[in-house]
Amino acid sequence: MDKIALTAGALYVIVLLRAGGTFAIGWLAAAGARRSRFAGRTSSAKFQRAERAIQRWGAPVVAVSFLTVGFQTAANFIAGTMRMPLPRYLPALFVGGAAWSLIYATAGIGVLEVLGRLFAERTALGVSAVALLLLAVCGAVLYRRRKTVPTAGDTAADEA
Repeated sequence: MDKIALTAGALYVIVLLRAGGTFAIGWLAAAGARRSRFAGRTSSAKFQRAERAIQRWGAPVVAVSFLTVGFQTAANFIAGTMRMPLPRYLPALFVGGAAWSLIYATAGIGVLEVLGRLFAERTALGVSAVALLLLAVCGAVLYRRRKTVPTAGDTAADEA
């Protein structure tokens, strides 16, 4: 069997289980919230309108969310909490999951093949490329963390 087809199939099963599980967790969380002290908020007219809109129009959002990074889990969870009907949710899950698995399978296999060839033909260059990539990722993480950490002047102003 073709390695891209095998990889895409495995990724498809993974995304169906993960996204479907996220939807189910959202559904169960909403059921619990409807029996808790939040029941009054979930029965308001504004909330009911939002819930009906997501139930009706949320399927395209769920399908497209699979083409994003970071929004996919939120979209599936919200679809669950807003009780999107399964006849609307499942087609969005199947289509979006298929797109996601094909994109990741082809891009992933391509990157791995390039790295494999690089290491086989020029090991020193391959090690250098991986080291540079790791340094770039670490630098980006440190930059973001420093950007979000409040400075000493900010915390003193907040306490006053």
